[in-house]
Amino acid sequence: MQMPNAALLNKYDIPVPRYTSYPTVPHWKTGMDAEKWENAFIKQFYKSNSTEGISLYLHLPFCESLCTYCGCNKKITTNHNVEEEYISVILKEWQMYRALMNEVPVIREIHLGGGTPTFFSPRNLGRLANGLLKRSLVHPDANFSLEGHPNNTTKEHLEILSESGFRRISYGVQDNDPKVQKAINRIQPLENLRNATEMARNAGYQSINFDLIYGLPFQTPESVRRTMLECLSLKPDRIAYYSYAHVPWTSRGQRLFDEQDLPSAEEKMKLYQTGKELFSDHGYADIGMDHFALPEDELYIARQQGNLHRNFMGYTVQHTRLLLGLGVSAISDAGTAFAQNSKSLHDYYRHINSGETAIEKGYFLSGEDETFRRYIHDISCGDKTFFVPAYREMLETYSFPELTKLKADGLVDFDKNQITVTQEGRNFIRNICRAFDLHLLKNKVAVENPLYSKAI
Repeated sequence: MQMPNAALLNKYDIPVPRYTSYPTVPHWKTGMDAEKWENAFIKQFYKSNSTEGISLYLHLPFCESLCTYCGCNKKITTNHNVEEEYISVILKEWQMYRALMNEVPVIREIHLGGGTPTFFSPRNLGRLANGLLKRSLVHPDANFSLEGHPNNTTKEHLEILSESGFRRISYGVQDNDPKVQKAINRIQPLENLRNATEMARNAGYQSINFDLIYGLPFQTPESVRRTMLECLSLKPDRIAYYSYAHVPWTSRGQRLFDEQDLPSAEEKMKLYQTGKELFSDHGYADIGMDHFALPEDELYIARQQGNLHRNFMGYTVQHTRLLLGLGVSAISDAGTAFAQNSKSLHDYYRHINSGETAIEKGYFLSGEDETFRRYIHDISCGDKTFFVPAYREMLETYSFPELTKLKADGLVDFDKNQITVTQEGRNFIRNICRAFDLHLLKNKVAVENPLYSKAI
């Protein structure tokens, strides 16, 4: 694994989207036409269901305490009586979509995200899984996963979901240093992570991921190294090494930080390089944006074979063209359209209990959007893409000037027909994808506004 050039890291450490979608969410519109969305959903369902199947994302928003670094949509409560109602409403939403289908859905991918999915009792998670799979077919290559908190994931959680076909789990680790944990309000003894990892393996989970973050308050290269070595001793199959996104204008919990305690830009670069060096030394391959995997992991194999896919759940080996998001703030992707549910729990309940979709905002893609979306997807998953003549003028006006700068720094090679990311360029995938973000490049004001976290 080639280590990144420090001067280039500084140069390209600018606000850039993570490109889990294109166009990115800030460009989506409120007041989406529900009937038009349902037509886009149905059309994609019939294209996808009989071949690759469909993906489901379930947003489970509840957490018992606030992790102050977190930018996710969450609801903080210690009242577990909320579980029953939420499961009932989310299954009601699933039945609303089932009513649009004239054939049995073939489910290929399920991901339980949050929030903290293991906030819910094993019984309620089992009820949720059974409700999704009842009168559905499971694709022979299905891949079901969940996010777990090491402090509250139990043997019962793992076993009851394993019975429904769950084989992947991602544990939110972030950092093991006590001082850092106190600052981010996530006290999580290493022993809990060790126990949770062992329980998952004993329950038959075939892929275990650890989420780690660099750029948190009080982190140093030495403390990050300790965290890394402790985590690597448990040999997770995958590691996601995320840059802390300091966006206090959207995440109120981050306003509790004293910004003087955050690593400087130069210090953050060192944290990034420390992590990448340790992953390489321990045999992990760089998959793409923030993700690393052992060579025997299916994510690594898919990248080598050119079969890697990326959606709102991150990198995946499941290439489905329809992703249905269920739950508060959940996002759906029907290929030609995106849709996001209400972010307010009250509004979500009100819409679903009234028998209507909870869509709050979304976007219908133009032909140009679909083409440039493919460019971004190909680059983030396979380091290259081929250009089509239809939108050559847009490439020449907006993308090629950006690519010329990237080429001068040795990050890409390109001509009028294609682009290839260099080995050095793999450290700057978000910046390279930005060269195809026409919505951002056309709107110079948006470039300066604090909409996105920095790339490094």
